[in-house]
Amino acid sequence: MNIIITGASKGIGYELCKKFIKEGNHNVIGISRSSKSFGNDPIFKENRFSHLKLDLSDSNVNEDIIPFLSSKFDKIDILINNAGLLINKPFKELTNEDFDTLFNINVKSIFRLVRDLLPIFNTDSHIVNISSMGGFQGSSKFPGLSLYSASKGALAILTECMAEEFKENKISANALALGAVQTDMLGAAFPGYKAPLAANEMAEFIYDFAINGQKYFNGKILPVSLSTP
Repeated sequence: MNIIITGASKGIGYELCKKFIKEGNHNVIGISRSSKSFGNDPIFKENRFSHLKLDLSDSNVNEDIIPFLSSKFDKIDILINNAGLLINKPFKELTNEDFDTLFNINVKSIFRLVRDLLPIFNTDSHIVNISSMGGFQGSSKFPGLSLYSASKGALAILTECMAEEFKENKISANALALGAVQTDMLGAAFPGYKAPLAANEMAEFIYDFAINGQKYFNGKILPVSLSTP
């Protein structure tokens, strides 16, 4: 399979890249703003892995991404939109710039990427959007995370709409609303909290879901959570 993973340089995205390289005959493109972490593990020297250093919030898909993809493979089987940003501030301190930045990265960049890559998705391909329990309706909410949670809620609705829009193309779209996983982002939201799952453990689940989930789900927002702090 041909796989694209955003937010690939650390945490869950990094572990997902490793998992897809190790398991099966997958071609993997990791997209992230940094490439430093890929020099630490020899697995990333595999010919089946390529890294594209790019800021998705400030890029042109047709100019910056598609030519690179075309040099690696002609069709996409799985896109995992894992890149995201968290800002932890009391509501009264949030700025207009905070709003624009969060929604640009957590929602708009995904919209733009999926829209512009549509012509090269394979039949029966799967778009997996990584959302959060913070954006899951009826879940616990926490001070300081209002805009982050709202952006992830918007991503959930966007996912439902994608699934409906892409039915005729046989492209499935689902979102995983993740609970507490030990990542840098969790540390920024809940300093000192110890999550019950490590990034590589969550990556195991997402790997299986990305390959098989579209056989059972489409347009679903699925909570994947042992706990929310």
